[in-house]
Amino acid sequence: MSETQSKLVGLIGWPIEHSLSPVMHEAAFSALGLDWRYLAMPVRPGGINDAIDGLVALGFRGANVTIPYKQAVLPLLDDLSQEARQIGAVNTIVIEGGGRTIGHNTDSGGFIASLRDGGFYPSGKTAIVVGAGGGARAVVHALLAAGVEKVTVLSRTRAHAQELMQSFGDSRVHAGKLDQEQIIEGAMSANLLVNATPVGMWPNVSGSIWPDGAGIPAHLTVFDLVYNPLETRLLQLAKESGARAISGIEMLIHQGAAAFELWTGMSAPIDAMRLALKEGR
Repeated sequence: MSETQSKLVGLIGWPIEHSLSPVMHEAAFSALGLDWRYLAMPVRPGGINDAIDGLVALGFRGANVTIPYKQAVLPLLDDLSQEARQIGAVNTIVIEGGGRTIGHNTDSGGFIASLRDGGFYPSGKTAIVVGAGGGARAVVHALLAAGVEKVTVLSRTRAHAQELMQSFGDSRVHAGKLDQEQIIEGAMSANLLVNATPVGMWPNVSGSIWPDGAGIPAHLTVFDLVYNPLETRLLQLAKESGARAISGIEMLIHQGAAAFELWTGMSAPIDAMRLALKEGR
C-alpha cells in the first residue's frame, strides 16, 4: 500500500510561541479537506540560512516569516514578488518544484483590508507608524498606495527610521526618533497611529508604546499589529480615551488567507479561519 505524504508549510521566526497562525491554517486545511500541515518552527538567532535550506531539503511547499527575519530572508531567496521587492520585506515564501524559493509580502494587503474593515480610509490622512522593521515597511507601503498624505515613522533608533524613509524615496514619508514628546506631539495632529513593534505582545502584555499617564487623543484611530493578546494595553488605552481601536487579528486573517491562496491555489475559507482563532485564543 502506498502512502501519500502530507504537504508541509509552516512559520519561521523567534520567538513564535505566541503565534496563532498554526491554529488558523490547520483549520483552513481541515475545512477544505486538504492533506496539508502547518508547523511552528522557532529559528534561533543566526540560524535563518540553515532554516531556508532546511525547508527546501525537507520538501516544504512554503512558509510564513515573522519577527525578526522578514528582511533577513531577502538575500536568501531565489526571487521576490514585485510587492516584496518594493516593501523590502517578506512574510510568505512559496517553494516551487525543484526547490526554487519565491518571497512574497501579504502583510501590506492584509493591513489595508483590516484597516478599512475597521472603518478607517487612509486617503488624504496623516499617520504615525512606530517601528522600522518588516511589519512597518508593509504598513508604510500600504498607506502610500492608499493615498495617505503623510506618514511619519518613529523608531527608538532614528537611523532605522531614516533608512526606511530613504528606501521608499517618497516625500510623504518622514522619519523621527521615538520618544514621549514625539509620539504625543505627532498624535495631536495625526489621524492614525500604528504600532508595528512587538511591544505589548504576549507574555509582556503590560507594555505599550504610548507613554504612561498621557491620554490618547479621541480623534485618533489606533491600530496594533500585535494580536496576542487580542486587546493590547495600547488598545485598552485607546478605548479608555474614546479613540477608535483596531486589533491586529483581522490583519492576521487577511494576510494568512493570501498566503494560503499562494500555497494551495485555492480560495481561503476565511470564516473557518476566523472561527478557529476565536475558539483557540
